[in-house]
Amino acid sequence: MGERIWTAALAVIGDEILSGRTQDKNVAQLASWLNVQGIRLAEVRIVPDVEGAIVEAVNALRARNDYLFTTGGIGPTHDDITVDAIAAALGVPVVVHPQARAALEDYYATRGGLTDARLRMARVPEGADLIPNRMSGAPGIRHGNIFILAGVPHIAAGMLDALTGSLEGGLPVLARTLGAWVAESEIADLLRHTERAHAGVSIGSYPFFREGRVGANFVVRATDQGMLDACADALLAALEAQGRAPVEGGI
Repeated sequence: MGERIWTAALAVIGDEILSGRTQDKNVAQLASWLNVQGIRLAEVRIVPDVEGAIVEAVNALRARNDYLFTTGGIGPTHDDITVDAIAAALGVPVVVHPQARAALEDYYATRGGLTDARLRMARVPEGADLIPNRMSGAPGIRHGNIFILAGVPHIAAGMLDALTGSLEGGLPVLARTLGAWVAESEIADLLRHTERAHAGVSIGSYPFFREGRVGANFVVRATDQGMLDACADALLAALEAQGRAPVEGGI
């Protein structure tokens, strides 16, 4: 017997993906995040905003994989039915999670307050834990081996970031952080090329605005120290070559 391979599936939920109005970026994002931790993305399904279809996909995918991720359909509008559908698949009721409610109250205190629509984003299948989300008040949701993420790619990325290294079957993840006073958009190509040149390594980009200036921290992750350093050193050299004055350890 070889080493057991842990697998994950992804259900991408949303009519806008099926209609072609929106291009999905979450498949590639989740695949590379899992890959770095040694977990294989085994299958992906794109499902419409229809409860029966979501229930069927959730139950099929979770039965034959160690983990199931879903993206999409957890916003404040009436057609965001992912939580209800997953609760139905699990045979549990939907409840308002007190910590999610508190996070949303906090986030919307200066943004017009917590409306009934926004409170919908605090609803979870009973028995769920939250996945932190530093981008927008609404957290992600974890119920056993099911992870319910936002559909917006940069928000989903933040949720994955919070889960890094926490999945059983994944390898311990090593990280190095570099920072630079640069607009993320100006070096998007550089980041993409550097990541592509180093298999088994991921680069997360976290922009910020401080002291009236834009900057970003780049977190390079791998499970192998040699691979990690090769990629981080290459990124450091490339940033230096562009005169970006990168800072080891981040800003």
